[in-house]
Amino acid sequence: MRVVVPATEARAIKVRTGQRVRVTDLEGGQVGDVFAFAADDVNEHLSASHTRAATSRLFPAIGEQFVTDRRRPILTLVEDTSPGWHDMLIAACDPARYRALGVSGFHASCADNLARSMAGLGLATPVIPQPVNVFMRIPVADDGGLSWLNSISRPNDAITLEAAMDCVFVVSACPQDLVGINGHKPTPLAIDLLNGQDDTSDVKE
Repeated sequence: MRVVVPATEARAIKVRTGQRVRVTDLEGGQVGDVFAFAADDVNEHLSASHTRAATSRLFPAIGEQFVTDRRRPILTLVEDTSPGWHDMLIAACDPARYRALGVSGFHASCADNLARSMAGLGLATPVIPQPVNVFMRIPVADDGGLSWLNSISRPNDAITLEAAMDCVFVVSACPQDLVGINGHKPTPLAIDLLNGQDDTSDVKE
């Protein structure tokens, strides 16, 4: 099952334990904000900070797991065909971020995309968790400084994850067009559910 995530939008799917899910950059150069929530209690979510503590890395290596805020494995990184640049330091963009960048009116954001996608499944979360920003290039200098660089993922580069628990998996094709992480403009991503029983009714904007 493939679900296309239009540029500046998000999609949410339900993934069962043992199923693999792939996020593909269809045109290249596009960041995706990835969120995951325990299916039986969405107050438990993938936590970047708890994952860094578990792996002692800024981003897991192949075969390592992302964990939740309750320190339980939720996803395992099983394959990555991209150049390998991903981020777990930068918060999801939200309306306040765009106001700080000088936007006076509405601007799509990953935070709003997440809330809308979860609402489509009849779910809500009390917070916007730190996302896993796939294909996002934020190198850390020796002095601790961060650089916001264009994504260098290529068309059809992908990252594949395996669910360690039943979860709700959300991908936002990041709408950021004021800071140059997405090149000239945001473009679509795709979510592929690779194994197990597909249920297209579990897909929501």
